[in-house]
Order: sequence, then C-alpha cells, then structure tokens
Amino acid sequence: MERIYLDHAATSPMHPQVIEIMLEVMQSTFGNPSSIHSFGREARHLIDQARAGLADSIGAKENEIIFTSGGTEADNMALFGVAESYQHKGKHIITTKVEHHAVLHACQKLEKMGFEVTYLPVDESGQISLDDLRTALRDDTILVSIMYGNNEVGTLQPITEIGQLLKDHQAMFHTDAVQAYGVEQIEVNQSFIDLLSVSAHKINGPKGTGFLYARSNVKLSPRSFGGEQERKRRAGTENIAAIVGFHEASSISNGNRKAKREQFLELKRTLIEKLRKLNVEFNINGILENSLPHVLNLSFPGTSVEAMLVNLDLAGIAVSSGSACTAGSIEPSHVLVAMFGKNSERLTNSIRFSFGFNTTVEEVSKTAEETARIVSRLKK
Repeated sequence: MERIYLDHAATSPMHPQVIEIMLEVMQSTFGNPSSIHSFGREARHLIDQARAGLADSIGAKENEIIFTSGGTEADNMALFGVAESYQHKGKHIITTKVEHHAVLHACQKLEKMGFEVTYLPVDESGQISLDDLRTALRDDTILVSIMYGNNEVGTLQPITEIGQLLKDHQAMFHTDAVQAYGVEQIEVNQSFIDLLSVSAHKINGPKGTGFLYARSNVKLSPRSFGGEQERKRRAGTENIAAIVGFHEASSISNGNRKAKREQFLELKRTLIEKLRKLNVEFNINGILENSLPHVLNLSFPGTSVEAMLVNLDLAGIAVSSGSACTAGSIEPSHVLVAMFGKNSERLTNSIRFSFGFNTTVEEVSKTAEETARIVSRLKK
C-alpha cells in the first residue's frame, strides 16, 4: 500500500543533502569545538559557519544566535531567561491563548513562581487584536510572547505591527517562529523582534537541534550550567553534525522559499477544490489569505476526529489533529477552543493536513478522494 505523509507540521523527513553533509561531518570532524588543537578548531570552524548562515537568514548578528536542542528549549530559554533577568523591572508577561505548549506550560510555571500572565484571546480566524495587546500592556510588562504562525491552523499574527507597538516599551518581544521559519520571510530588525525560536526538524533538518535568536542587548539568565559554550548562555558540548545539518536545511529551505510557497499553496488549493468537487462538506479553520502556506486545518461536520484519523491511517494517509487522542477520550485543542469556544463541534471533527518538499499533487488528490469516501461512510 502506498503511504502518504501529510503531517510535516509535526515533523519533516530529512532532506537527502542534509543527511549527506551530516554523514560527512560525523565521519571526518569529531573534535571538541572547545579544544584549541587542530581537531577542535576544525569543529569550531563548522559551527561558526553555520551560526553565520543561520543569523543571516533572519537578518541577525552571529553572536545573537544561541544553539539549542530545538524549539521547546528555545522557547523556555526565552521566557525563563527574560523573566529571571528582568523581574526587577516587573513581573507581568503577555502571551496568547493559542501558543504552543512550550510557551503556555512555561507561562503556567512562571505563574507559580509569582509572575502574572495575561493570555490574549483570538478571533475566529485565530488572530489577536492589536487593541487587546495595547490594553493589556502595562508599565511592569517585561515580556510579550506571540507566535509567528500557528502550528495547528496556520494563522499568521501581525508580527511587525506588534514589534512596532512594543519598540518604545521596556517589554522584550519574543516570537515562536518554529512553523514560520523557512516559509515566511523573517527579518528581526524590520519587525523589532528581540527573541525568536526556531527548530531544525520542521525544515527537513535533524531532530534535537534549533536556535534562539536573542538581540545583543537582551540579558538572559542561563538555563544550564557547566562549560562556557554559547558565550556562557548554554553549557554543553555542541552537536556539530546536527548544527551543520541545520544550516544545510536552512540554506535549502530559505534558498527556494518563493518556489516552495507556490508549491504549498497549489497543494492547498488542490485539496480544497478536489473536496468541493467531491461534494464533501467541510469548513476551513483559520483564514486562507493570512496563513502559513503548508498548513490546512479542516472541520468535517458529522464526523469524529478519532474515526477520521484511524480510517485515514488505514488508507495509508498520515495526518493529525489538534487533539491529543487517548484511549476512549479526547482533550480538545486549546487553539480551536480559543477560536470557537468550548462547545463548538469543530473541536471534535477537525483535521490538520500539512505539506512538505516531497508532497505531490497526486498524493493530495488521492488524499481528497480517500477523505471523501471516509466522510461519506462515517456520516451514514
């Protein structure tokens, strides 16, 4: 049976060029980057090259890139690092109700530590109101963390407008750009972003590596202690092969961003048009005109998310839902709850389709046909 993978927002397969360059590094460069001998210097040179390339991809300086184990650690480093370093200026933090759990759970922990957190609501498209942010902003606000593009429904937030609103305020502006990096053009200075999180495995790089961009004037309390790596901001011997692989994945992803966006938008249009031709009843969660090109979240009235996921998997199609499905119970997606309310039927019948560099129009067409058959069967 042919298997179709449409869950690239969860994780993406490594690009062949990334695998090739990582194997080369693993075979030839094993020195500790902190060692001063030739083996260490060779490893350090590779890390320096990667740092420079990744910094350039967002318009940052090399010393503003901190390598992490991925997006979760980057988010945690940003939130806890800023909170501990600037608590003398205030203990108020602003975020949204639709953030990734790496931000939301960190905020919940900070609340237990005595910080006050305001969770901004979103409209039915999944977007915050700038007026709500302006109202929530206080003299003692030290951090605003608002994601670039949502991982479940794809909605983009008005990042540049948020940055402009905050540029004359003491609050640091952090954005989780894990889903947006590589598909959206990100310029940290033009958008007045102080901190930004990225993960390699979302852009066909290796799992277990990512970075936090932190503007040079931002003070960050470290989360790990030991060596003096990453300018004393993150202790631990660097994963050289993964960092080099991350850089290669970034170069590929950002190098053909325009063509990739067009490819993803075509796949999105194909799936929607095919479902309509097959007379499938569905609603789009989010807004097509203002969303990540590779993420499409659809609600299928009269179905259940568990049945849809199981039947699609049996048909060889891998997709996902915003819900954490467990045996016999579903925890509703916090994103859909924020958008539509806790009583909306969309909480129990929504599926996320997400595309990658190797997704074809034929695969998406077949997915639409199988989806139509499954929806028809379930509604009977």
